[in-house]
Amino acid sequence: MPASRTSRLSVRASPDELVRWNHIARSHGHVTTSDWIRSLLTSAELSGDDGSPISDELRRLRTQLSRVGNNLNQLAHSANCGDAVHCGSVLDEIETLIHRLDRILSRSRKNPSSRTAYRTCDTTVTLH
Repeated sequence: MPASRTSRLSVRASPDELVRWNHIARSHGHVTTSDWIRSLLTSAELSGDDGSPISDELRRLRTQLSRVGNNLNQLAHSANCGDAVHCGSVLDEIETLIHRLDRILSRSRKNPSSRTAYRTCDTTVTLH
């Protein structure tokens, strides 16, 4: 039986936020929004989440994805010119970024993504 709840924690919300939070709580199987928030706080405490903003992580990922996109454009240009293209390291970097993004997303929702990364080319591709 849980300890008696005699203390109160209050959070101010706009009417739109409250509606959205109620909807999210119910969609995750919680009877009340306070039950959902309690579970979020408990899971953050148990996981040792330091509360670093997800937006900072997403900005870093976006920068890395931009670099990967630039590398892919260079590989495509080389392939169109008939050069041998070595894309293994770029695909490895893409796969790493996908896994990082999945970890971030799994922290922000109850059911983590079941996405699987697929390789679509060999390490060396020669186009003529």
